[in-house]
Amino acid sequence: MNQALTLSFIGGGNMASALASGLIGKRCGASDVHVIDVDESVLARWREQGVGTAGAPDDTLASQRVWVFAVKPQVMKETVARCKPFLRPDTLVISIAAGITSSTLAGWLGGDTPWTRLVRCMPNTPALIGAGVSGLLALDGVSEDDKAVAQLLLKAVGEVVWVDNDDQLDAVTALSGSGPAYVFLFLEALIQGGIDLGLDPQQSRKLALATLHGATQLAALSPEPPATLRERVTSKGGTTAAALAVFEKQGFSTLVQQAMRAAYDRAGELATDFAK
Repeated sequence: MNQALTLSFIGGGNMASALASGLIGKRCGASDVHVIDVDESVLARWREQGVGTAGAPDDTLASQRVWVFAVKPQVMKETVARCKPFLRPDTLVISIAAGITSSTLAGWLGGDTPWTRLVRCMPNTPALIGAGVSGLLALDGVSEDDKAVAQLLLKAVGEVVWVDNDDQLDAVTALSGSGPAYVFLFLEALIQGGIDLGLDPQQSRKLALATLHGATQLAALSPEPPATLRERVTSKGGTTAAALAVFEKQGFSTLVQQAMRAAYDRAGELATDFAK
């Protein structure tokens, strides 16, 4: 990665801001970043950081080494069409738009000859605080240097996992992309459960948040699998065993897996819809 890292964010919303904040001053300067967005209020916030901006694709786009598409999937096809005239052979395209498969995007970018210098990414919302995890998929035209650039970009907001195809990226969507919502739902249930048992809302929230954080940190730092850690908390005939028996009776694990399957299937349906 000897070449200077110059970036264009096509769409300047929250995820683009998170990525840029992790890079500016560390891997590139504000002057190396260019943001395109139709919302003038969004561009004004970027200009306060010394970043170049534009309300539509322009000649600056052609000079940027990396393009990051960070627009809503519904406007992705139109946005790609407006940017395509500025595409150069050495441009690395990174998409963080959900639901647009790599083959669809490659076709939109390249026409009869699909564009293969392309990395598709699926970050999640904890990336907004630098604690995310992203699935990354590289097409055949992506060099090892390009992959290093994409990894550097996404590692600015958390961990990265490379996958081999769009189906696996749909699985990433079902696990980590949608996963924060599952955790928030469980957190809601824990807090309400504590309140129902006599704690006040502040006490219950503090206990629930600390429990989830501590348990996930323990799992991350322990060499043992989660099942072993669970067994160590569970004394025969004790309180945890009583609670886990209810989860098992209600099919908790099966329910989680069914929910993930529904998310995975929906990701495939959306990809088909957006490809039309």
